[in-house]
Amino acid sequence: MNTPAPHTPDAPRDLVGIGIGPFNLSLAALADPLTGLDAVFYDQRPGFRWHPGLLIDGARVQVPFLADLVTLVDPASPWTFLNHLRARERLFPFYFAERFHIERAEYDAYCRWVAENLPALRFHHQVDAVRWNPERDLFEVDYTQLDAGGEAEALGRTHTRNVVLGIGTEPHVPDPLRPLVEDPAVPVVHAADYLRHRDTLLAAGHVTVIGTGQSGAEVFLDLLRHRPAGRERLHWLGRTGALAPMEYSKLGLEHFTPDYTRYFHGLAEPVRDRLVAAQWQLHKGIDADTTAAIHDELYRRTLDGGWPDTTLTPGVHVRTAGRIAATQVELHLEHEQQKTRSRLTTDAVVLATGHRERPLGRLLAGLDPYMRRDSSERPRVDDRHRLVLDPSVTGSVYVQNAETHTHGVGTPDLGLAAWRSATILNDLTGREPYPLPARTAFTTFGLDGGLPQIPPARHHRALTPLVDGI
Repeated sequence: MNTPAPHTPDAPRDLVGIGIGPFNLSLAALADPLTGLDAVFYDQRPGFRWHPGLLIDGARVQVPFLADLVTLVDPASPWTFLNHLRARERLFPFYFAERFHIERAEYDAYCRWVAENLPALRFHHQVDAVRWNPERDLFEVDYTQLDAGGEAEALGRTHTRNVVLGIGTEPHVPDPLRPLVEDPAVPVVHAADYLRHRDTLLAAGHVTVIGTGQSGAEVFLDLLRHRPAGRERLHWLGRTGALAPMEYSKLGLEHFTPDYTRYFHGLAEPVRDRLVAAQWQLHKGIDADTTAAIHDELYRRTLDGGWPDTTLTPGVHVRTAGRIAATQVELHLEHEQQKTRSRLTTDAVVLATGHRERPLGRLLAGLDPYMRRDSSERPRVDDRHRLVLDPSVTGSVYVQNAETHTHGVGTPDLGLAAWRSATILNDLTGREPYPLPARTAFTTFGLDGGLPQIPPARHHRALTPLVDGI
């Protein structure tokens, strides 16, 4: 671990990170050994947690453990997942477990280990505004330091040459259900808070899970496993036309490579928008192991001749919703293909309706005069993950997981975390502390580049044959 030089209070930072999720944590880990780089990262939370409401027993991360914070660009880093296991004396048990995909709870524990040991992280710091100061050619970052209870304790300001935004996503609640989520009388919760409300949901008479992606499948499976056979009283519905498996073929996964990211960034804006919508199954389908586990559990409950009291209906959306009586919800449903409508009365609802990128408008209001936007008023982001700003701004604002519209479906994927962090650090330092591969996919995604680049073969030193008796 690098011991940073003491920071002079009046001196500008080289980099201020806003938000400490997996992506900025990756950046902080890769920045840690770079001598001479003065960086600090702020987050308003008291410590690192990764989707704590969805750390369901047995739920696994959809990418291999090699897609940790650093390994794919620096496998010798002290912040690898394997080094975390070694530090916890768990490396041999992991070796014998033969797990390529680890549990979410284990990934969360790994990230917390990194966060607890990196010196550049500042939790309990809420960033309020980012501005450009043209007189000093620096960004001003205003923050509020919070006490242990989350109350304002002190105000502060940091000047920096560069900023990186990693504020992540927020739970998405469809408009028809928004009033119910805010009503404490009925348990209507987003899947992001599932574990906090799990006991209440298990005790409810009838539960409806809305959303047919991975989180919806995991919530449905967990509820199914813990409700009595024949009295499950579960509904699972969602907008997609099928309980579709996630595209997980080896060549399909090449959409999550730097090669595809560069190709996607070079496409015209309307083409990019159509592609993002069409490629939902690359990242919003259900893991095949999860669908198999659900089917196994449903099948097991037919062994005595009955059928489980469950209804699984894809291709359905909620038109409106409201309370009836004191503690029930009535959902008004429409089937997308049949164009038929129905009503469903339920005692509790889990919204597995995904997450959306947090809007940058409030935080970056002070930069609005300098920002360049596309035809849909979204921030333009260049190929080095920087907001496109007026040329008078000499610093850079990098973004992490806020550029799906410019960089494609790989934007929120953990497998690209280390590569994007390395790209940012290479650009920021003006050198190449992390050499990156010229080619990462067998697929050639476009025609304009001519023949695909074939990296030169590596020639290994010839070995002297052994002679018998030596």
